[in-house]
Amino acid sequence: MKELQVGENKLVDRSFKLEVDKTLKILFTSVGRRVELMRDFRKTISELEIDCEILGTDIDHLAPALQEVDQYFMVPRFDDPKYIPSLLKICKDEGVSAIFPLIDPDIPILAEVADQFAAIGTQVGVVTPAAAEICADKWQTFHFFNKLELPTPKSWIPGEIPMDQIRFPLFIKPRRGSAAENTFKIHNPQELEFFQEYVPEPIIQEFIDGPEITNDVVCDLEGQVLAVVSRKRIAVRGGEVVKGVTTFDAAIDSACRKIAEAIPARGPITVQCMIDEDGTPRFIEINARMGGGLPLAVAAGVNIPAMLLQSASNHNVNPVAPGDYEIGLQMTRFDDAFFLSNGK
Repeated sequence: MKELQVGENKLVDRSFKLEVDKTLKILFTSVGRRVELMRDFRKTISELEIDCEILGTDIDHLAPALQEVDQYFMVPRFDDPKYIPSLLKICKDEGVSAIFPLIDPDIPILAEVADQFAAIGTQVGVVTPAAAEICADKWQTFHFFNKLELPTPKSWIPGEIPMDQIRFPLFIKPRRGSAAENTFKIHNPQELEFFQEYVPEPIIQEFIDGPEITNDVVCDLEGQVLAVVSRKRIAVRGGEVVKGVTTFDAAIDSACRKIAEAIPARGPITVQCMIDEDGTPRFIEINARMGGGLPLAVAAGVNIPAMLLQSASNHNVNPVAPGDYEIGLQMTRFDDAFFLSNGK
């Protein structure tokens, strides 16, 4: 496989008209800090000149992205028995067309009750319960990649391999984790012994010292792959990209489409891979939701909000050809703030 290179820039015009016969309402759960994403949807709605409202939920009334939605709702934590009933009530009362989760813990919960939302006319942009389990458990993800015959770092759980067969450095992380919490590079047996006890339910992998490529894989609510946009992570803070650049590699694009079809995906997912020293992409994780760096894909010319709005309104969506977006577009993020009075 050839080395990843920045190619020719090309910004693709994806403007189109969308007609809806009633107010389209899209609900995002646990919006948190996803301000850019909400702004992208609002911009798309304005450009399409459609009757559409963006709704958001969170457990914290100071979640910044709540300031960028048309209506917001305070809900219990995802592990509270009242969480799903509260979402169902919102969807029924507001006539929500589609709901999309923005954090990992929401995914398996919504996947299990998708039929309850469908019964009130709300489409749920999540994978099946079985697929949610594959995505949530990094050990199952490893076996899934092997089944698809895709390159992935050698992985094992503690005690599977004798110490004299282990080669350092290694990488350790929780089997069920997110936001890069409790992830560590392991340099020697002493560190391995410590972190095996420190990291909850760990998985151990060979260390790949190459750039990480995150791929925004967009599928409609029926599972058709619409687009794949690849972006190299340049800098990360708290598990979320703060500097990145769009890139393209045909082998990665093809593998992402293969993964999306095999899961099978429904709605947006992200696929992550690391590039090893000989240029081979080693696939490591699947997140069954919109990635934090998705606004870079939108800026590169793939109007993901428009695609999802089309799908939520039961319109056919034209797929984007592989690599048909601006390559080499860089993103650098900064902190911003909202200032709210007591009344607000």
